[in-house]
Amino acid sequence: MKRSNQSSATEFLLLGLPIRPEKQGLFYILFLGMYLTTVLGNLLIILLIRLDSRLHTPMYFFLSHLAFSDISFSSVTAPKMLFNMQTHHQSISYAGCIAQAYFFLILGCLDSLLLTSMAYDRYVAICHPLHYITIMSQSLCALLVIVSWVLSYASALLHTLLLARLSFCGDNIIPHFFCDLSALLKLSSSDTTVNEMVIFTEGVVSITLPFICILVSYVRIGATILRVPSTKGICKALSTCGSHLSVVSLYYGTIIALYFFPSSSNSNDNNVIVSVMYSLVTPMLNPFIYCLRNKDMKGALGNTVSRIFLPR
Repeated sequence: MKRSNQSSATEFLLLGLPIRPEKQGLFYILFLGMYLTTVLGNLLIILLIRLDSRLHTPMYFFLSHLAFSDISFSSVTAPKMLFNMQTHHQSISYAGCIAQAYFFLILGCLDSLLLTSMAYDRYVAICHPLHYITIMSQSLCALLVIVSWVLSYASALLHTLLLARLSFCGDNIIPHFFCDLSALLKLSSSDTTVNEMVIFTEGVVSITLPFICILVSYVRIGATILRVPSTKGICKALSTCGSHLSVVSLYYGTIIALYFFPSSSNSNDNNVIVSVMYSLVTPMLNPFIYCLRNKDMKGALGNTVSRIFLPR
């Protein structure tokens, strides 16, 4: 079972979620419902933005790309996890594992960069309202999205190429429900020093720097609001920024909990549970957050439902 001179592993075994066998059926239904909700909810966001001309603004342009990214992000891991839970077939091919890690890295990085672009959009809208249309032009919005995709592809490709050069000659059991990069590095029989250095560097570039940019944007937004303290201004800021802040808190909160404050006891199980939060739960909650907390989205949903069920 040789896979060239680099690796003897032709497949890996995914242990999956730390769930007792008698509860597998219940959790299968739960996660299937979560995945379907993620796909349908984010498709609804994309549809509403396409159909309602009032949502053809930079904020919702970025939101539509975030919704597409969330569907793809969950689809990288959830279908394979659900298949394994249903069939009790835990294996994944070497090529499939590398591909899953590659797309997971692309979409995780893309989410971070899109959230940063949305924070910049909110900063310009509140701190420079008179110049908003000029600054947030269609060309700039398209450029921000293109750069986000290119950087995400480049980052994931670098990690994947470094991962492909490693040997896996011993244990092939991954204590996770998907091919997590850090779990794969622990299994490798090669020197992973370069990989770990790149992970640290890329983590600063694709996670820490965007998070700092988001914080700076909201500090500036807060300072602008405090300079003109009015109930109307505060309500407007909360209306336009509340949804985005909620999503940012969910996304970065789980990542920070996983990578910056690792647990010493039952760390594998804890890491798996936190990974479920940011890869499955957060994409599922985003449509609820944006549709329930955003009056423009609620208005667009009401108008669309009225046109379908109450045609004139």
